[in-house]
Amino acid sequence: MIRNGHGTTDPSKKLGPGTKRTVRVWCDGCYDMVHYGHSNQLRQARAMGDYLVVGVHTDDDITLTVDGRDTYEEVKKAGRYRECKRTQGVSTTDLVGRMLLMTKAHHSSRELPSEYREYTDSFGKCPRSHSPWTGVSQFLQTSQKIIQFASGKEPEPGDTIIYVAGAFDLFHIGHVSFLEKVYQLAERPYIIAGLHFDQEVNHYKGKNYPIMNVHERTLSVLACRYVAEVVIGAPYAVTADLLDHFKVDLVCHGKTEVMPDKDGSDPYEEPKRRGIFHQIDSGNDLTTDLIVQRIIKNRLEYEARNQKKEARELAALEAIKKQETITEGAGVQVERS
Repeated sequence: MIRNGHGTTDPSKKLGPGTKRTVRVWCDGCYDMVHYGHSNQLRQARAMGDYLVVGVHTDDDITLTVDGRDTYEEVKKAGRYRECKRTQGVSTTDLVGRMLLMTKAHHSSRELPSEYREYTDSFGKCPRSHSPWTGVSQFLQTSQKIIQFASGKEPEPGDTIIYVAGAFDLFHIGHVSFLEKVYQLAERPYIIAGLHFDQEVNHYKGKNYPIMNVHERTLSVLACRYVAEVVIGAPYAVTADLLDHFKVDLVCHGKTEVMPDKDGSDPYEEPKRRGIFHQIDSGNDLTTDLIVQRIIKNRLEYEARNQKKEARELAALEAIKKQETITEGAGVQVERS
């Protein structure tokens, strides 16, 4: 077991007289290519108790066995089962489909809705039937979603305000490692993350980037404990107006290449002139590009995995229907007798 320990109660500590009992919560899943849907699940689970333990599966097994038996049956009988509300509009299947669909318009539903949906809805699916548990739904941003993820914390006197900017696409452990290093730069850090608009990211990244649109990337970054605030649609160049508006003390960037602005200038020219620019080595080499390369390289494996997953889900559905038929038949016989 790997202990996180960020702001949680240590279950090994003994409780004194009159102390409230520590509520431990168990939550499990595959968590392949962690996204804000996973973060929202864990946020909800953490709010249900004092100490959260997360179990990571070895594959994509669903919550029903092939004979239709609920894997949470025992805890449900004991009255200890709670469900988290699913975050609509995101799934690992969806994100993988975006990477394999080589178009830069996938993130805009107005530009390419039909082609993208036709591809992702059939990605790795069984040829004859589709499971209701595996599919793609449209993501719709709301203010409530942002509120759920936002800390609501304002900077206080004595805080060191640190500004970072980028795409933060497919928010991953490389991003987290970078933000953790930035967080350690000050005793009381207040990190503001500037997220570039989709068109801006596509301008300097090219290909089919960004994989996630700016609204999805906003939730992903807000879910990180190191980030206090997000600027949605931040300017590519870190201007004097931006630095003065947020009263920025430090500006940080990782080891990734910095592309020139459209006019050929350095986007970090102003913070460098003020002597507040810091380049941070996170010690983690994972990038969004590497993740996408892995997916494309293993395309057939992902499609085969999804088909296998759907086959198990469909088998479970058949088992459930069969069990329901048997139960209904038994009920009729009892009434007649």
